[in-house]
Amino acid sequence: MTVDRVRFDADADGRGGVTIVVDGHPQSHVASADPGLLVFEYVQLLALVVSVLRPAAPTPTRATHVGGAGLTLARWIQHTRPGSSQIVFEPDGTLTALVRERLPLPRGHRIRVRPLGGREGVAGLGAGSADVLVLDAYAAGRVPAELVTPAFLADVARALAPGGVLLANLADEPGLRYVARVLASIEAAGFGAPVILAPHEVLKGRRFGNVVVVANRSAEAGQPTRSALNSQSLRRAVASAPVPTGIREGGEVSRLVAGARAFTEADAQPSPEPPTPGTWRRR
Repeated sequence: MTVDRVRFDADADGRGGVTIVVDGHPQSHVASADPGLLVFEYVQLLALVVSVLRPAAPTPTRATHVGGAGLTLARWIQHTRPGSSQIVFEPDGTLTALVRERLPLPRGHRIRVRPLGGREGVAGLGAGSADVLVLDAYAAGRVPAELVTPAFLADVARALAPGGVLLANLADEPGLRYVARVLASIEAAGFGAPVILAPHEVLKGRRFGNVVVVANRSAEAGQPTRSALNSQSLRRAVASAPVPTGIREGGEVSRLVAGARAFTEADAQPSPEPPTPGTWRRR
C-alpha cells in the first residue's frame, strides 16, 4: 500500500474525530481525545455486545482482533477496561504506521499490533487465550473469503477460552444470503447457536449493510451450547442502542440458515461488493 491510498478526513463537527479512508472505503473512525465516542453503527453494536457479555469490572478482557485499521474497538476496550490484554492482527504495516503516527495510542495501553493476516495470526494463538475474538477485516470493502471457512472458524474456537465469544462484523445485500452461509460455517465449526444484530432496515432487506454475528464457544470443546449467550440482556441493550436495531436468534436464525451451505476451502467467497464506496452509515 502506498501512503496516497490512505486519507485521514477530519470531522467538521468539532468533536475531534478522524475517519480513515483506504482506497475510497471508510475503514475506521477514531476520536483520540474521546475513545468512548463510536461513530460507525457496527462498531457501536460490537461495543454493545462486549459491554453485555464481558462487563467492565472486575477483570480486564483478553481480546483478539482480526483486522485493525484505526484500532477503534481496541482503544474503546482499553478505555472502558483498563489493563485489558489485546492482540490485533493487521497485515497492512504501512497503514498501522500511519495510524500510530497520526493517532497515537494512549500511554499504558496493552494493545499489541502484529503485521499478520487473520489465518496466520490466529493459527499462532495459544488454545484458550482469548475471551473475545473480533473478526472485522475488510479488503477493498469486502470480508476476505479465507476468514469465513469452517476450518478457520474452528481455529478461532480453539483460541477462545471456554465460554469465549466470537464477534463477526459482516456486510451483505438484502436477503442476507452471504450471512446465512457464514452462519452455517460458524455452526459447522462447533460454535453454539449464533445471534445476529443489525439495524432494522438491514434485517428487513431495505439496504445493504453490516450485520454483527455473536457466537459462543462451548465450555466443553466440540460440545456446542445454546445457553451461554444471555439473549435477554442483549435484547435489553439493543432496545436502547443509538441506532434502531434488531436482534435475531433461535428459530429466526434457523430459518435464515435453512438451506444454506457452509463454505469450504474450495468455494469460500468474500462478502458482496458494497454498492458505492464510502456509504457506511454513521450516527
